[in-house]
Amino acid sequence: MADVIERNNLKRKKGWKIRRREIAFFIKAQLSAQVATVVDFLATIMLVKFLDIYYLYATFMGSVLGGAVNCIINYGWVFNFQKHKKLPVALKYFFVWGGSILLNTWGIFAVTEWLTDSRWVNELLGYYVKDIFIFSKIVVAIAVALCWNYYLQRTFVFRD
Repeated sequence: MADVIERNNLKRKKGWKIRRREIAFFIKAQLSAQVATVVDFLATIMLVKFLDIYYLYATFMGSVLGGAVNCIINYGWVFNFQKHKKLPVALKYFFVWGGSILLNTWGIFAVTEWLTDSRWVNELLGYYVKDIFIFSKIVVAIAVALCWNYYLQRTFVFRD
């Protein structure tokens, strides 16, 4: 009886240790994503506001810059992957990153155009919000980060 109780206690401790590790990975990945998002948003907004670049091109360029920052931080700090060769990791990351850029760019375009064409949005916000693409970028970036980026980086790119 004591053996069964001790084995169950060991399983619980091991399970908690694994969950704690997953939570730590998730928190680190979210911090890395936040830094990359700040870089992405700043680049996008600066390109649109100061250089007068079309928001879709600026979104693409901001996503490329933010993705590069995210990869560097994830490789060295979040997943601590320095012991692995860079080329295979870079190729897998490029696949995930490319999908992320396509999802972000297309999603932002679709949401922005839908909102711009919506009569109620123009009547309600038309006088107050000139750059509706920023709202679209926030919504789409959150969805892509949670449904695509973290999951694929954890299970595909930075998998032992």
